[in-house]
Amino acid sequence: MVRWFHRDISGLDAESLLKSRGIDGSFLARPSKKVQGDFSLSVRVGEAVTHIRIQNTGDFYDLYGGEKFATLTELVEYYTAENGILQDKDGTTIDLKYPLNSSDPTTERWYHGHLSGPNAEKLLWERDEPGTFLVRQSLSKPGDFVLSVLTEEKSKASSGGRRVSHIKVMCQNDRYTVGGKEMFDSLTDLVEHFKRKGIEEMSGTWVFLKQPYFTTRVNVADIDSRVKLLDKTADGENQGEGEKKSKAGFWEEFDALQKQESKFKKDRNEGMRPENKSKNRYKNILPFDDTRVCLDTGDPNIPGSDYINANYVKNKSREPGFQKVYIATQGCLTTTVNDFWQMVWQEKTRVIVMTTREVEKGRNKCVPYWPDLQSHKVVGSYVVNNVSEQDATDYKVRELEISPLDETESGRTVWHYQYLSWPDHGVPGEPGGVLSFLTQVNNKQSLFPNAGPMIIHCSAGIGRTGTIVVIDMIIETIDAQVMDCEIDIQKTIQMVREQRSGMVQTEAQYKFIYLAVSQYIETRKASVMASKGAEAEYGNLQLKHPTTTRKASRNKEQEVYENLSKGKKDVKKQKSEEKKSGSVRKR
Repeated sequence: MVRWFHRDISGLDAESLLKSRGIDGSFLARPSKKVQGDFSLSVRVGEAVTHIRIQNTGDFYDLYGGEKFATLTELVEYYTAENGILQDKDGTTIDLKYPLNSSDPTTERWYHGHLSGPNAEKLLWERDEPGTFLVRQSLSKPGDFVLSVLTEEKSKASSGGRRVSHIKVMCQNDRYTVGGKEMFDSLTDLVEHFKRKGIEEMSGTWVFLKQPYFTTRVNVADIDSRVKLLDKTADGENQGEGEKKSKAGFWEEFDALQKQESKFKKDRNEGMRPENKSKNRYKNILPFDDTRVCLDTGDPNIPGSDYINANYVKNKSREPGFQKVYIATQGCLTTTVNDFWQMVWQEKTRVIVMTTREVEKGRNKCVPYWPDLQSHKVVGSYVVNNVSEQDATDYKVRELEISPLDETESGRTVWHYQYLSWPDHGVPGEPGGVLSFLTQVNNKQSLFPNAGPMIIHCSAGIGRTGTIVVIDMIIETIDAQVMDCEIDIQKTIQMVREQRSGMVQTEAQYKFIYLAVSQYIETRKASVMASKGAEAEYGNLQLKHPTTTRKASRNKEQEVYENLSKGKKDVKKQKSEEKKSGSVRKR
């Protein structure tokens, strides 16, 4: 979803926003100040900003003679999808790539932003509780809003015996009204008023607002506020009558996710085969058939010979061709070590992420599937050498080499990252260590452009594994769409669970994802601000010493960028201390 419509800004305001927050291809839409009822599309092209007028005839929207659309949203989506080519007056091609989001009119979680009527109905029908409501942006008239409510009234057209009422909320001079009789200073005031009173429709039917349908989407700029709000709600604040503390805050969102999981059924027949049961660490944690990894060495005449408890997991929120792929799997059993290395070889994996110790609290979590330092181990058709090991504060890095025994192909280096600071039956006390760990893992993965999926596992391959995968996916989304985008942690987990069952197991893990994403965003904000400071410093140095300081200032600027890319200051301090103390060492 996007929030590229800015209700009350001028052309100069739009230019200022796009130059300060946007990049080439960033855009927003706004009401035209010249022609009442028309709109303007403001787009950053290079370092400049161009404004394109959009005509609103009352019947359709168009770019004065171009394609015609029923709504402004459809027009913008048409051109962002590259169906049509926009050109400036001088013939320059204008690309609509990155929506520059406006602020929400309220922080209330019943506000769903850019949501269509049919999608609103789908959400409300899923809840199936009369009186459930939400507020959304009007797609037919940008700047206005719609209050969608699942009513008690029975409707012949509705298979469920009820209907969804869509009530228009107009915004006039920064005040809000339903029908123009009563005016309110905010959407919150309006909703609270009608929660007490109810709304009478033109037909005479009364609509009552009983329980809100909370959204889980959030703009990255507002993530910290959302975390604080969920924490407050969980502590018992901001709850209405009858709301239970146990069902509030993070638990409320996680519990809704669990209920969705119970309705989601997919086949797991291969893992249930008698010949495969001994290959599963836990008898009820099995891979979905449609996304499971199949071993190439499997003999079609031997049932189950291609089986391993592992699934491909894609970031489907990205466009095809840009979807990062992971392999989520269980910790090895003694009998599955050979299969694991077969998977590593066939998938061309270069990075393995292990988020558990071999034994925790006396329980075996994963057999060591790698050899001791400076030794080797034969694993099926391959031999694995442990070339080196390095210890960091929270993790260990092993440089392994896998080679076919028949020497038909040359060996490959595989980097094994084992995170050691994740407590059993809990989460780390703060997310900085995990974020730093993920930075190192992804930096290593980027060194191999033709590498296959990163393999991630814990013990069962769903709890810690799912948490790491979801954090990495959301960080990737933020990096790809700049900082001005929306994320939905609950829906991301739901997407991942559709590819491997049970990913992200506990409320604590769910909350940890929020905290990790929030900290990452704060770090990115600091990086952007410092980068702008570096650019300004470079510009001042150029003015003072255009020749002699150019090289020095560029070097300083580059140093700033490199430092910022490493993450938070505590991570940099940690690395400095590790270097001094020799805690990162080759054994």
